[in-house]
Amino acid sequence: MCKIAFSIPNEILYDTRQSEEEALQFVRRFTALSYYVHRGVSLGYAAQIADMDKESFIRFLGENGVSIFHFDNEKEFQEELANA
Repeated sequence: MCKIAFSIPNEILYDTRQSEEEALQFVRRFTALSYYVHRGVSLGYAAQIADMDKESFIRFLGENGVSIFHFDNEKEFQEELANA
């Protein structure tokens, strides 16, 4: 695993009433979400980045309005739905 570090102002933690651990968890989860949505990183890798199991990460995606299903067009969606 690669480690990436950056700094945020202490005032952010104060204003958000987050501990350093809570801020780290927030950054990991939303970085993973962004990689999943914008960079096409797999669900498994995104879950690892978020430090979550896949099931928990899927729930996290749902809580943030992100579907795990990706269709390029309505026809593809209809075909998949018919095969379900």
